[in-house]
Amino acid sequence: MEISLNTSVEQACRQLLRPVAALLMKCGITWKQFSDMSKSVFVDVATREFGIRGRPTNVSRVSILTGISRKEIKHQRDLLVSSETPRSGKTNDATRLLSGWFQDPAYLDRHGVPLALAERGAAPSFETLFHRYGGDTPFQTLMKELKAAGTIAVDGKGRLVAKSRFHMPVPMSEGNIRYFGSNLFDHAKTLERNITGSAKQRRIEGFAVNDRINPDAAEQFHSFLDDRGQKFLEEIDEWLNKHRVADDSPDFVPIRLGVGIYAIDGQLPEGKQS
Repeated sequence: MEISLNTSVEQACRQLLRPVAALLMKCGITWKQFSDMSKSVFVDVATREFGIRGRPTNVSRVSILTGISRKEIKHQRDLLVSSETPRSGKTNDATRLLSGWFQDPAYLDRHGVPLALAERGAAPSFETLFHRYGGDTPFQTLMKELKAAGTIAVDGKGRLVAKSRFHMPVPMSEGNIRYFGSNLFDHAKTLERNITGSAKQRRIEGFAVNDRINPDAAEQFHSFLDDRGQKFLEEIDEWLNKHRVADDSPDFVPIRLGVGIYAIDGQLPEGKQS
């Protein structure tokens, strides 16, 4: 790797790590803990993604790629095996349930508006909606998270009403931390693929930004973006649901597809980034 390219990579990593470092410190995670996590991730990625013909990468090659000793790689691999846990899907389950509530005719009134639902009972109820779209998250856990975020509310008759089509966990909640990680991963993965992959592997990724905007226009811009962005995501959500296969379909292994949008607000980091 040329020195100039190496420097560019370091600068990009420093920019990427700034919001990560800010979140970690707000959550009480120290540099040492992050360093240990980083070592583990390097070993895991090198093992899973740099093998030959789909096989896991051997220890010697992982050592060359990561700069970590063979002994430490074996130790990290043992830790990875012992600490593997199923990924929590509460945020995804919540969004899928809300999507069903906003699109399934059985849960809409004659104007296409989501019905107010009794918590339990025969369809249409929140209980039957959960059984149809709620995924693996326990009923009370999912309902509690939706209420805490203000995504659903209780009306004057004690029925549950949908306040938003998409679930956004409350600030600094467990769900929002997962949201941060999964969204940053998806965006960074697309960027990495577009930079290093073949033309066939590239996926749409772009942005519109201007650093000479009148500050008085900020509120108007965010209102405009919220409205247009919400409509765009609803169109995508409807398309994806039309192509979703049943959970018990034996014909093939489903893939994950989607799109994310985000607002840009603020300057890039100042000062030396290398």
